[in-house]
Amino acid sequence: MGDIRVKHLSDAIEHNTTLTTLNLSKNQIGHIGAQHLADALRHNTTLTTLNLLGNKIGEIGAQHLANGLQYNKTLTTLNLYGNQIGDIGTQHLADVLGQNKTLMIITLAYNQIGDAGAEYLGDALQHNTRLMSVDLSRNDIEHAGTQHLADALKLNTTLITITLAYNQIGDIGTQYLADGLRLNTVILAITTLNLVANKIGDVGAQHLSDALRHNTVIVFLSPTISYIYLHLSI
Repeated sequence: MGDIRVKHLSDAIEHNTTLTTLNLSKNQIGHIGAQHLADALRHNTTLTTLNLLGNKIGEIGAQHLANGLQYNKTLTTLNLYGNQIGDIGTQHLADVLGQNKTLMIITLAYNQIGDAGAEYLGDALQHNTRLMSVDLSRNDIEHAGTQHLADALKLNTTLITITLAYNQIGDIGTQYLADGLRLNTVILAITTLNLVANKIGDVGAQHLSDALRHNTVIVFLSPTISYIYLHLSI
């Protein structure tokens, strides 16, 4: 489709009052197209799901979308899988997520997000009271970034699903997550924590076991590539 056709589509969406789901995955949309979509988000009052999987909006496009989300009051699901937004793009989105009251599901997988991006998101999640699912799989997050996400778990009461599969959090990062779950004194909202393929060994698995011993949580652990299913219940 490309950016030019996206402009025509966005102009229509801006005034449309019936469309609820828009799937534009794998359409070679860049930051200019993202800006057109962001302009539409400022005015549209019905769209709840926007799927931009496999495009190339980059950090500038992420900034445009973040600007649009500041004014949008209806979007609940945003999929940005594989858009090369990086840490800077994540920062722009995080700045909005800290105050956004409608977005419930966000997919930021495969976006070259490192520890800095995880820190921005962690800070936002400490204040966000709406997000229920965050997908950060297939990024470059290590234990330092995981610590910031874990700190958010101590305060956040709405997150149900966190996906960190195929990062590099290791045993140290797993300990941070375990501490975050253990120290959440308000309510343990997390029901699904996906940690597949994160170089987690016996030490990291033990940290999670200790933290979740008295709670019902589904955890996927993977010291290498194989899947280990662990279900702890009261």
